[in-house]
Amino acid sequence: MVKKVRKAVFPAAGLGTRFLPATKASPKEMLPIVDKPMIQYAVEEAEACKIKEYIVITGKSKRAIEDHFDVAWELEENLKSKGKNAILKEIQQLAQHQFAYIRQGEPLGLGHAILCSQPFVKDEPFAVILSDDIIDPDDNLLGDMIKIYNRHNATVLALQRVPKSEIHRYGVIAGKEVRRNVYKISDMVEKPKASAAPSDLAIIGRYILTPDIFNIIQKTPPGKGGEIQLTDALKILLKRKPVYGYLFEGKRYDGGDKVGYLKATVELALKNKGVKDEFKEYLLSRVSSIT
Repeated sequence: MVKKVRKAVFPAAGLGTRFLPATKASPKEMLPIVDKPMIQYAVEEAEACKIKEYIVITGKSKRAIEDHFDVAWELEENLKSKGKNAILKEIQQLAQHQFAYIRQGEPLGLGHAILCSQPFVKDEPFAVILSDDIIDPDDNLLGDMIKIYNRHNATVLALQRVPKSEIHRYGVIAGKEVRRNVYKISDMVEKPKASAAPSDLAIIGRYILTPDIFNIIQKTPPGKGGEIQLTDALKILLKRKPVYGYLFEGKRYDGGDKVGYLKATVELALKNKGVKDEFKEYLLSRVSSIT
């Protein structure tokens, strides 16, 4: 019997150096896109898939994440007294689910961050969501991946085609398409040169992992940058069990990159009922002045 995916892990212990000085004392995951921090979009994505238990891997100066998803009595009473019921309901919703916070003592890589979640994940399959990989809320990437997991009872990685000029920034897979946009993976390489990449299919920040990955990560030596790479652990898993990839064709924004972050802000602002009309008018005026 296939176990349900009931838990999601959110690695959030990185230093966010590409956004300094903004991230010197504030977590990158709390950078706002319109009116929500990046990590809230990620949590809402998991919530839409009926995942109710969230494990956040934090580091130094990340307390703001815990505060954001906690009860805020004074704020709630203030909103209630002013009759701001819509935003009050949204604020209260943030604290409705089960959150566990685990401190990753050192930034030892994504593989190590996932290993830190083992006491809470235990022997269940789980989702991993990198919150700076922003998926358009109108797409259902994680939900589609869970369907593939349910069919195969196997690890599933999110994939996206990327240009050769960017391939060195990703883990890249080799594999065979077994159904439309579903690949059975045969190999993967972490951050290859374009000339050595096995394909243009890059692994992006969504994973459905099975609990046997923990024992593999424990035995995985540090890779590039002296970090424990999840890709290296997945390569070992490949030799033992099938691993699948799902080619995502929707909209994704790299929120860990300044230009990607700005693109996400613009696109999601244009979908926000409160600001979209005025913001669109502003953008059109800027385009006309530039041209």
